[in-house]
Amino acid sequence: MGHYVPHTDEEIAEMLAFVGVDSLEGLFETIPAALRLVAGDDGRYLDLPDGRSEADVLAEMGRLAAADPAAGLVCFAGAGAYDHQVPAAVRSLMFRSEFVTAYTPYQPEVAQGVLQMLFEYQTLISRLTGVGIANASLYDGATACVEAVNLAVAASKGRHRVLVSRGVHPHWRGTMATFARGTGHELVDVALSEDGTTAWPDAAGEGIGAVLVQYPNHLGVIEDLAAARACADAHGALLLVAGDPVSAGLLATPGSLGADVVIGEAQPFGTPLSFGGPYLGYFACREEHVRRLPGRLVGETVDVEGRRAYVTTLRTREQDIRREKASSNVCTNQTLIAVGCTIALSWLGTTGLRELALRCARATRYTREAVLAIDGVEAATTAPTLREFAVRLPLPAATVVERMADEGFLAGVALDESDYGDGLLVAATERRTRDEIDRYAQALEKVIR
Repeated sequence: MGHYVPHTDEEIAEMLAFVGVDSLEGLFETIPAALRLVAGDDGRYLDLPDGRSEADVLAEMGRLAAADPAAGLVCFAGAGAYDHQVPAAVRSLMFRSEFVTAYTPYQPEVAQGVLQMLFEYQTLISRLTGVGIANASLYDGATACVEAVNLAVAASKGRHRVLVSRGVHPHWRGTMATFARGTGHELVDVALSEDGTTAWPDAAGEGIGAVLVQYPNHLGVIEDLAAARACADAHGALLLVAGDPVSAGLLATPGSLGADVVIGEAQPFGTPLSFGGPYLGYFACREEHVRRLPGRLVGETVDVEGRRAYVTTLRTREQDIRREKASSNVCTNQTLIAVGCTIALSWLGTTGLRELALRCARATRYTREAVLAIDGVEAATTAPTLREFAVRLPLPAATVVERMADEGFLAGVALDESDYGDGLLVAATERRTRDEIDRYAQALEKVIR
């Protein structure tokens, strides 16, 4: 492997002399000796194996992958990450050399293709959400929620309390709580009603800057955004909606129902499950909040010859310009995943998106009916659901998930007992066939006996 080392001993010595140290170790003198790695007898700092051939490495990676059987299970899990079909065109186009780069397109003269793709992405997200401005992507749905709260608190002139529905994904709430310890924001939980919708309070005290709801919520229940809007208005707060982008094919857009900021996870469009990532957060808001928008924003202009051109715009919001005064600290973001999302949405079109949402809704309804027909299984909610649903089981949900894996199924996501009883969250996408659903119900009936 030595022929891959870029510098000779002489070049290394010359560079060390230039910076005024005698050895490589001298570069790390500021690190306490007790914390530094010490070279072994073989001169290595890390206990790494010798280099191996490509065939050997592939065989080893295959062996390690086989140790996790989840990839071979029929997936009925959702909770924010869904097993959708990724069109072959998406992978074929997004992995062209023009797009596969970690480079942020700050130089428009050499990045018109990527910038145009991001401009199209922003346009598509704006249409999906029903609000006017979308940025060029964030890391994931959880951090998009954090950014929405930051925007709302800034827009409300420092009102730091945020009403957060318990129907918002618990991992997203956990991420917001982590950030809140540093920002000083106070997250106020709002409980769910027995039917699964949020029980918004008439009055929650002073200092409310935002109201956050998920639509549909973590249990798949379709929330009443009019009630959430009324709660926000009663407190003079902004309404933040974490929306499911696939459900936009059937439901009214959050923007049309009064949302000020719409955020969420765009993984369903063009991104496989991939054992948890990388995924894609989307963020859209009304135009009056554009100067508080986090992340990059691509705009359309004309060049010196009058031709249409794309640039990153309103750059003074970004950390590389204003640092501590920036609206956020988004660095590499998820440009490549956003490219895949753009291709997938363009491939679907309006009709295709509606058909996708309908197929998911039909599969979910058929699965729900089959599961609730099993003795001992009860619905955890009564309000209308879309995308996924929660049930209560006669056994601990974690036990059922483990047993169902032996039957060839990823049965769903075990829910936190303190919130929803000993429940199981089940999702069915367009990939699930009637035969798979029937076999799933049969296996579930078997394992809970």
